[in-house]
Amino acid sequence: MKDSILEAVGSPLVRVSSPEGATVAAKLEAFNPGGSAKDRPARSMIAAAEREGVISPGDRLVEPTSGNTGIGLAVAAAARGYDLTIVMPASKSPERRKLLRAYGADLELVDGDMEDARERADELTEQEGAVQMGQFENPANAEAHYRTTAEEIIEQVEGREIDAFVAGVGTGGTITGTATRLLEEYPDMEVVAVEPEENAVLSTGESGEDDYQGMGPGFVSELLDTDLLDSVETVALDEAEVEARRLAREEGILVGQSSGAASVAAKRVAERLAQPDLNCPEVPDDLQELVASDGGTKDGYDDCPLVVTVFPDSGERYLSTGMFD
Repeated sequence: MKDSILEAVGSPLVRVSSPEGATVAAKLEAFNPGGSAKDRPARSMIAAAEREGVISPGDRLVEPTSGNTGIGLAVAAAARGYDLTIVMPASKSPERRKLLRAYGADLELVDGDMEDARERADELTEQEGAVQMGQFENPANAEAHYRTTAEEIIEQVEGREIDAFVAGVGTGGTITGTATRLLEEYPDMEVVAVEPEENAVLSTGESGEDDYQGMGPGFVSELLDTDLLDSVETVALDEAEVEARRLAREEGILVGQSSGAASVAAKRVAERLAQPDLNCPEVPDDLQELVASDGGTKDGYDDCPLVVTVFPDSGERYLSTGMFD
């Protein structure tokens, strides 16, 4: 029995459609209590601030977010007894707004992008005497992924070598924290960042406009350790949404835009690393071939190149965007 919903954070690693001669596996972060990877840093940032005596239950927190971090903070704030104000660009999906309000958070929408949301959050912090978690620079963000996401992956690959880790970049916490720990175990592993084709700050040094929700903030976060990155893949929103629809309709995995982008990029990397001469079994057509006699799943993978990626959230919070129509 868990003593708190915050102890239920964790997600499975699932093999997804892979090119011949390689394996792509994704962390399905929608399995976290708040439905995204951001539950991890939300819990960690609040815990760190409590340890340092910066906040205590009953205080008010303020945070600018594109949605998922806000929802993760709303879960943690409800569980720990904090008041919370979220500042979010008005362009983000109605599902995000409804989820935040369902958890009891106060929501302020701003015209513009994340930079505008950050400026307004700074104003509210000063006016209300509130405390920001500062997801874009808070080391507890990356530390959460170092201690949880990466450790889960190491256990879940069951002794296999990871050849590449692919993750989308927003705050940079997921890729920085996870890759740092994984490289301690797999020093030859490639680290590949994913960003919007229309807003490729890492690739071009210039920001642009894109309609991704949760990826590509338009600036390079202080938290992102760019020295970890071996390469950057850019993915157009249309391509990401096509892949998200395919994942839902062909693999039963309902994910959002940034997950679709991560899947596209992970497949590109896997195709480059693939060794078709190895025996890398496909997902069987017959369900009976997948299920072992004891009810578990059958083994049988050779040491094919393994690419691990992260699917940050569920497609349920994108339904109103029309991407599944």
